[in-house]
Amino acid sequence: MQCPVARSLERVGEWWSILILRDALNGVTRFEAFQKSLDIAPNILARRLRALVEAGLLERRRYSERPPRDDYVLTPCGRDFQPVVIAMMAWGNRHFAPEGRAVTLVDRETGIEADPILIDAVSGRPMSDRIFRLTRNAPATGERERQ
Repeated sequence: MQCPVARSLERVGEWWSILILRDALNGVTRFEAFQKSLDIAPNILARRLRALVEAGLLERRRYSERPPRDDYVLTPCGRDFQPVVIAMMAWGNRHFAPEGRAVTLVDRETGIEADPILIDAVSGRPMSDRIFRLTRNAPATGERERQ
């Protein structure tokens, strides 16, 4: 599958996975803490954590041998998911919060609320369909043979 959106959804498309990553980005690392925060069944949580470890977004770090217990820590790939979570939060606040915003993003130093936008790192311009468009790139070597 060549579509980067589809490839990404293969790894994090299940909604529990995104919520687990959201909590991990907020500092949660322990199985019990994820379970309490999300009110998720242990078997589902174990399955989603295993999938996120296999996808390279989380890594397991043993913190107790008896009984065996692990922390689930974000990898660099997992930390790179933060802008996606922020974008989803901003989009959800803008379009699906009739009762008001439950969570906002604020500047740590000033406490001033942020209005997150996606910008192009090269030009500094905000992403919009009026300025940018998606284009298909030629398949990488080896991908042509699999198609």
